[in-house]
Amino acid sequence: MTIKGRTVGFVGAGNMGEALIKGLVVANVVPAKSVYSADVRGERLTELAKQFGIQAAADNSDLVSRCDVVILAVKPQIMEPVLREIAPAVTRQKLLISIAAGVSTAKIRAMLNRDARLIRVMPNTPALVLEGVTAIAKGQHLEPGDLDTAGEIFKAVGRVVILDEDLMDAVTGLSGSGPAYVAVVIESLADGGVRMGLDRITAMTLATQTVLGAAKLLLETGLHPGALKDMVSSPGGTSIAGVAALEEGGIRTTFIKAVERATLRSRELGQGPT
Repeated sequence: MTIKGRTVGFVGAGNMGEALIKGLVVANVVPAKSVYSADVRGERLTELAKQFGIQAAADNSDLVSRCDVVILAVKPQIMEPVLREIAPAVTRQKLLISIAAGVSTAKIRAMLNRDARLIRVMPNTPALVLEGVTAIAKGQHLEPGDLDTAGEIFKAVGRVVILDEDLMDAVTGLSGSGPAYVAVVIESLADGGVRMGLDRITAMTLATQTVLGAAKLLLETGLHPGALKDMVSSPGGTSIAGVAALEEGGIRTTFIKAVERATLRSRELGQGPT
């Protein structure tokens, strides 16, 4: 199965739903007339229809009945009532893709009370600027080509990796939550610049572009991060002095703990309210 010639529907029209709609339409992966969205906020649907030329569905069930591929772009906390609503319209002809953090395919099937074709994915917010990364979980009960279809959709907003579902909570802790960690890093770098006399706008420009450039350099050259650190750090120089300060603050352990704690929280969310 390929996404070409298929209708795609988004249950939920939040930031991630909009990012995916933008990616599909702008890259001409799916024509706008073949993209549907449903949301409790009527004004939001009107806004997206005007901006991208997509179709607004009457409700979630109407959307599922119209679409070949259905992306469940809702929060984990409201997944159950949404699934109860759409269950009567779900058939084996529909491919469902869930982006809800922590909610397993087994749990979604149990809520639907049927054996659906279902793929769980975890994108991240840089998809909003078409620079996201999405993990796609290999699943059971799929048709040949279903993973390729999911890959086509999410490659429209960035890079894609495919892995086993039992690693999805770790993905949530790393790349799903990671933009928040990087935002803290950028803000902290800018604060350091302000402390040393730079104005805020200049400091933010320097910090954000430095993080972007370093990431792009690692991606495009395949350099190990340690090699880039060594390239920048001259003997007795400024960079190694700064790195020493980071090590004194336990930066590596702190980031490792951040990923660990976010991963554990993702597992908790999948088990239900605490």
